[in-house]
Amino acid sequence: MARYYDQAKDELFLGPLVRDLLIAAVLLIAAGMYGCPQYNVWHARMSGRAEFTRAEQNRRIAVQEAEAKRDAAKALADAEIARAHGVAEANRIIGEGLKGHEEYLRYLWIMSLEHTASSVNGSSVIYVPTEANLPILEASRLTPKPER
Repeated sequence: MARYYDQAKDELFLGPLVRDLLIAAVLLIAAGMYGCPQYNVWHARMSGRAEFTRAEQNRRIAVQEAEAKRDAAKALADAEIARAHGVAEANRIIGEGLKGHEEYLRYLWIMSLEHTASSVNGSSVIYVPTEANLPILEASRLTPKPER
């Protein structure tokens, strides 16, 4: 402070003070003019890196989700194949057990027809199996005849 103040005369030197303040202001403005574009470049680079990292992370997440879906689909397919093998084996066992038992099968068919006929509002239509296992249908007697 002795540089800007004369203690002997008890007065302030305004010339050197104004000059040093102007130099400091010019240096501050010059630093801002140089630093702001540098900061903008640095900020853009950091924003680009952040966006790239975010996009890379989103891609990894999408790939992991797709792999999880693929694994789930494979597991479901394996389960369906195992179920189909079980059904095929059950059908084979049932088929072998029913060979030569046509009378029993005809009885089961008639019982199922009786059950379905009674569940349809007490309908009195009965389907009788024939030798060719085709029912005799008389659907035409139930249709209303056109009036003349």
